[in-house]
Amino acid sequence: MNNQLNRIQTFIAVVDCGSFTRAAERLLISKAMTSIHVKRLEESLNIPLLIRNSRGVALTEAGQLLYNEFSEIFINIQSSLDNVAEQYLSLSGTLRITSTIEFGDRFLLPLIGEFCKIHPQLNISYNAGSVLNDLISDRLDLAIRLGVLRDSSLKSRKIADYKIYLVASPDWLEKNKLESVNDLRGVDWIANSNLQTPTHWELSHLTLPSIDIRAKARFNTNSSTSIKTMAIAGFGVTVLPEWMIETELKSGNLVRLFPEYSLPKQPVTIVFPNGHKIQRKCRVFIDYLVEKIKL
Repeated sequence: MNNQLNRIQTFIAVVDCGSFTRAAERLLISKAMTSIHVKRLEESLNIPLLIRNSRGVALTEAGQLLYNEFSEIFINIQSSLDNVAEQYLSLSGTLRITSTIEFGDRFLLPLIGEFCKIHPQLNISYNAGSVLNDLISDRLDLAIRLGVLRDSSLKSRKIADYKIYLVASPDWLEKNKLESVNDLRGVDWIANSNLQTPTHWELSHLTLPSIDIRAKARFNTNSSTSIKTMAIAGFGVTVLPEWMIETELKSGNLVRLFPEYSLPKQPVTIVFPNGHKIQRKCRVFIDYLVEKIKL
């Protein structure tokens, strides 16, 4: 079937160009191969399609019929291919994004709104959740994720960094005295199950040696909002983004533990499916986030 379509395409090119030589130049094949394609097409149909003479080529009645049938088909095929390429390269169609609920509500959705004003032909499908989706099976274009990714083989780009703090509620601290950083190893922790090592942290000090903390989680959840609520309710120690607990730290509902020590900054990463070429709408949106997100 493919061979026959190639032959028909060559035949149409010969008719359009008026000669085998110019058709060969258009198709980037040799004149001999052009002639072979038309000859094999005629043999397969068992009818002559072209009349060859010193002035060029002329169509037989059967050739005219074949040309009429297929020339429009190939024009439509090329038009369809052009449309696909245009949709792929332009900022139109639908951009499918997923993010954690907390980061999406605080940072991403306002930026998406502004982005859509700049690109009014682009539609957005937004999926809020904490699970790292299978981008291919879920038909997602981009996933924004916080912290170190579990799967380093994913194609990704870091768009920002953010600070994280060790915190607990005042009520919990009254019942669980922490004399030193080392005491963190033996208390209840609330763990973020999305993180690779949710209770293993290195605490850095400006002048003292770093301390490696390996604790055990008594409580686990994949929701940062739930972690914050549990911490305020006095479940135990946890680690949360600075941007998420600013209000709670000011009100005193949460207390930062050992502020003289710092935890490593965490990346905000945008993940996209592996492929030979990223769609333009994705690339432009990623660049937009890199420029706009400041933590």
